[in-house]
Amino acid sequence: MKKILFVYYQNINPGGVARVMINLANELCEINYEVSILFLMEGENVFYDINPKIRIYTVNSFGHWVITKVNPFLDKYLSKFRYRFNLKKYIYDFGQWEMMIKWLKKNHQQYDTIISSWYKLSSQIAVHKNIAKKTFAWEHSNFEVGGKIWGDFLRPKYKNLKGIVCINSSSAEYYKKFNPNVYLIPNIIGEPFENITEIEFSEKTNQLIYVGRLDQEKNVKSIIDILSETDLKDFHLKIIGEGSEMNNLKRQVKEKNLDPKVIFTGRLPIHEIKNELLKSKIFLFTSINEAFGMVLLEAMFCGNALISYDCNYGPSDIINDNNGFLVPLNDQNFFSEKLTFLIENNKYLENLMKCSFTESKKWHKEVTMSKWKLILNS
Repeated sequence: MKKILFVYYQNINPGGVARVMINLANELCEINYEVSILFLMEGENVFYDINPKIRIYTVNSFGHWVITKVNPFLDKYLSKFRYRFNLKKYIYDFGQWEMMIKWLKKNHQQYDTIISSWYKLSSQIAVHKNIAKKTFAWEHSNFEVGGKIWGDFLRPKYKNLKGIVCINSSSAEYYKKFNPNVYLIPNIIGEPFENITEIEFSEKTNQLIYVGRLDQEKNVKSIIDILSETDLKDFHLKIIGEGSEMNNLKRQVKEKNLDPKVIFTGRLPIHEIKNELLKSKIFLFTSINEAFGMVLLEAMFCGNALISYDCNYGPSDIINDNNGFLVPLNDQNFFSEKLTFLIENNKYLENLMKCSFTESKKWHKEVTMSKWKLILNS
């Protein structure tokens, strides 16, 4: 039985990486891999359900002396230093690095494969060749992140890794210059979306929908601007999620006189999100950048037509003529044109929704798992 170890920071808050990692870990556990997870944070790791057969290990990465002693010193004596918070992050990173590697040096021999679930962790592991040669870097962010240290200086160390798993084609092409063993494998969507076998399209309501964080990177303000220039007829928009831009977005809705047309739900449990997507007809997505855009697939699994900015990276791997429209980044007029077209052409919209649902089948977990099994068994 192959023994697999995942490494990630934590599972105490909603987040895409923790969710897709646990989806994969649970699936591998069900097909007779012996799976463990190392979380770099002590305490309960319970936000996403983990199969009880999976062994959980924790390391108190906040307990390293450089974090417990140096960071309080910075707070006390350099409270007005402009870059204090950035410096504290680097101090944490290097304290966490030492504690993670200490654990892995002691325990890595127990595992056939290690899967590092974040680029900083992968960079740290890549420096240590004995651990790196059995480690896959699972890249969830776009390849441009990292800056001088994690990008320019440490990213070339990826040559020491067993391989690199990417979730979009642009990243896969980029990482080939460091390591020939690069694999393009989409994320597992998982339950409750995988079990949708049919949809009653006649029961869908005239609902537009957005699901995700409400921060500047997700650029939801652009959706509201677009709606203000669009004749929505009897359609309304439901915004599901929370984040730093929530109050600004609510203010923008009032200023645009869109109060009756826009509903903010806050954060919802995943089963309620599924139900809202099943009721909706068109999913709107205006991110400035992405690594993949898993929520686009969730919308497809629920039979939504998609309209998205063509941001770097991810939407162009998912959206085509069968499921929606890809709009040049920040082209609000073109986005509004496509939205108006779907609102005014019900037959076309209904056909697009049905085709989107059919298209989603090529993203089901069986396809993804076959690719993971291939590299884990090699």
